[in-house]
This record gives sequence, structure tokens and C-alpha cells, in this order.
Amino acid sequence: MELRGSDLAVVAEQLGRPPLTDLSVVARCGPGHPLVIRNHPVDRAGKPFPTLFWLSCPTAVKAVSRVEGDGWIKRLDHRAREDPAFGSALEAAHREYAAERGRWVPDSAGWGGVGGTRTGVKCLHAHYANHLAGGADPVGAWVAERVEPIHPDEDPSGRVAAVDMGTNSIRLLVAATTDGDVAEIARDMVITRLGQGVDRTGRLAPGALRRTMDVLERHARRARALGAERIRVGATSAVRDSADRRLLETEVARITGGPPEILSGEREAELSFLGATRGLDAPPPFLVFDIGGGSTELALGIDAVEAAASVDVGTVRISERVGPADPPGPGDLEAMRRFADAALAEASEVIPVSRAATVVGVAGTTTTVQAIALGLDRYDPEAIHGTALTRDAVAEVLERLAEMTTAERRALPVMAPGREDVIVAGTVILGGILDRWGAGSCLVSERDILEGLAIEMVRPPGPR
Repeated sequence: MELRGSDLAVVAEQLGRPPLTDLSVVARCGPGHPLVIRNHPVDRAGKPFPTLFWLSCPTAVKAVSRVEGDGWIKRLDHRAREDPAFGSALEAAHREYAAERGRWVPDSAGWGGVGGTRTGVKCLHAHYANHLAGGADPVGAWVAERVEPIHPDEDPSGRVAAVDMGTNSIRLLVAATTDGDVAEIARDMVITRLGQGVDRTGRLAPGALRRTMDVLERHARRARALGAERIRVGATSAVRDSADRRLLETEVARITGGPPEILSGEREAELSFLGATRGLDAPPPFLVFDIGGGSTELALGIDAVEAAASVDVGTVRISERVGPADPPGPGDLEAMRRFADAALAEASEVIPVSRAATVVGVAGTTTTVQAIALGLDRYDPEAIHGTALTRDAVAEVLERLAEMTTAERRALPVMAPGREDVIVAGTVILGGILDRWGAGSCLVSERDILEGLAIEMVRPPGPR
């Protein structure tokens, strides 16, 4: 989930007041404004705020209010008591909603279900927002059938969803399509650490697989609720390195309707290049790099990839191999550098160090380091995208992060939960890339493999 700087003013206008909690945007209407927001379970006054998902688009609010005005809260509440299947599904929705809230503030799971109620139907707006956010909510789905499309001139046909199933995180992009490009309807990222232990065992840990599939279930429901006609899952380093991925493939097919694409490292690099360079206003050739949890991909080209490399060095892989102290000592950092340098040396044999006119960094390590370098008080993709991250700034951020404990890094306002223990390794790799390819800085892009996966779904292969 994300929050652009411009969203704050829009949400305040939608609500008719400043937001009471920290928030992020769960889904957008086709015109781009927020449709559903996620509220933090505790408001700025320190009081519980049980409505996790909030319908913010005024047009959507009015549409649902008309249904409520026809007395449907009472009628649906009666149906939940008289129809065992419907009632059971509603009870499950309340439990799931409470668990989802508890992911953000553990104690908040006991504050009730949808909209804060424990049973029955309290507010159709809250149920519809939960449905759009990916909740398995029978009331929300019922409302959707009666109010959509929210904007009469909005055509949701042709929407697609892309999922990047990585070693450290699983990410979602739901996109509207136009002229062979994509426009964001929803974006989300949850760190599930699918690659936990894969470097050592060569197998997917059952707990990591279950965590990832649980999130994929919600991602897929959200994609379908927002009109995605197809869901494409690209699986990267952890899955391609695993010797026992059959269960994962079966589960992904069950959830999304099709098997995952097990991407080779070079294919992953091509997709990141496609997403990052689409419409990029900078001089070519481009060198695009993507630091992942299990591997790092680099691709060089102008209109298409001319050279690509994937090396087995990533944030999770290095962290697991080094097993650094907390905070890491000089020896830990040196060991990380040795792993990174050895892998990047392999890549430099494939990708010339002098060809690139513009170096582009994508994905969570690079964007998080830039957010820290910029001193942001929250993660803002609008403030990050298209900015220059200098080699000196990377060195300064690395020094700062290496002096912190994992708990102190976790407390940074721009740090995604689950990244705090591997960000030091990622920053070492980032610095190593800039050093080896002689780049004083890189352009930071919020467009990456997700856009690449989605773009390929809506246009035939070929030059940009």
C-alpha cells in the first residue's frame, strides 16, 4: 500500500476534514484519486480506530448510502441470522478483518471485525471497502453488485494484475491499460520472506510458503474486486532456486487461475528494464539494476535489453550467509562487501562498465535508501521517483544504518516492516554497483518488474 504526497490533500477534501490517523491508499478509481484508504488502528490521539478500511471516494460513498437508505443493513443482518452459509461467511469476514488489523498493531485484533463490530452488519461502506481491499466479505461483494461501476463513464474492462513473488516480499500491481502502458489502480507490498533458508536448504520453508500464499489470496481477491481480468504471477530467485516448488505452483494456480511463471534471472532483468525505462526521460543507454532478496539483476540497453546478468547476491542471501551481529561490526560489513564484490565481478564480465549513460535503480532497497537520504518523515513514492541518489549519500546511509540495531532501523518511518534486518546488506550491494560501474549517482525509479509484467500483458513484444 502506498501514499503519495498529493493523496493527503485529496483525502482531506474527500473526508471533509483532516485524516484522524496515518493512512495509505489501498485502491484508486480510474481517474486516479483514492477509492479506499487503510487507517492505522490507532489514531493520532492514541485512541483505537477500529475501521481499518475506509471508503473515501465521495461518489462511492453516495452510491452505498443510497443502498443503506433502502434499509439493507437491517435486511442483510436478518439474512445473516437466517441463512447459515451467508452467516458463516460473514463471521469469517469479521475474523479475517480483525487478523488483518492485528498485522499492524497486534493488540488491535481484539477490537472486533469489519468496522469494529463483532457480529452482523454495521455499515455497508465498511463492508464494501473491505471487499475492495481484498477481504472475503459476502456483504461487500453484495454491495459491489449493486453500486458498480462507481463512475458511470469508467470502463474497468482490460484491467490486469501483476504479482512479483520475490525472495523477501510479495508485491501487487492492479493496473488500467491505455496505449500499451499501464496506470496504477492498486499497489501493495508485504514482506513474507518466502526465501527464508532457501540458500542453505534448497527448499521452501512451510511457514514461509503459507505466509506468502495467505497474502497472495488477498492480493488476488483485491485484483478481482477491482476488475482485473487476468492475474500474472512472476516468481523469482527463491522459487527458481527451490527443489520443491510443486506445492507452490499448485497453490498459485488454485488462487489465481494459472501457474506462476518461474522467471530466469535474465528474464527478470528484462522485465525490470521494461518497467523502469518505459517513458523514461533520460539519455540512453540505460543500466537498470534491481537488488532483490536472493539475487541482483542488471540489464543494459536502449530500446531493448542488449546485455543482462543475474547474480546470486541479494539482501536475504547475504544476511543469512554472514549472520551479522546486531548492530553489525566492521568484520560483518567487510564479509558482506566480499560477497557482493565477487558476484558483481561476474556481472561486469557480461555488462560493460563504460556503456551506460544513465544508471537506474529500482525496487525496495534503492527506494528505501533514497527515502532515508532525503530525510522523509514517511515513505512517499512521488518524492522518490525520478530523483538522483548519489554514491556519497549511499555511503552516508550505510554508515548510519550499520550503527543502528534492527529495532532502531524498524522504527525509521520509511522502513517497510520486515526490511529492517536486511537493509544493511542491500545498501552494501547498492554501493558496490555504483562503485563497479563508475556511477556517481543513479536515477531512482518506482517503476520496475511489476510494470514490466503488466505491460507485457497488454501489448505485443517489441521496442518501446
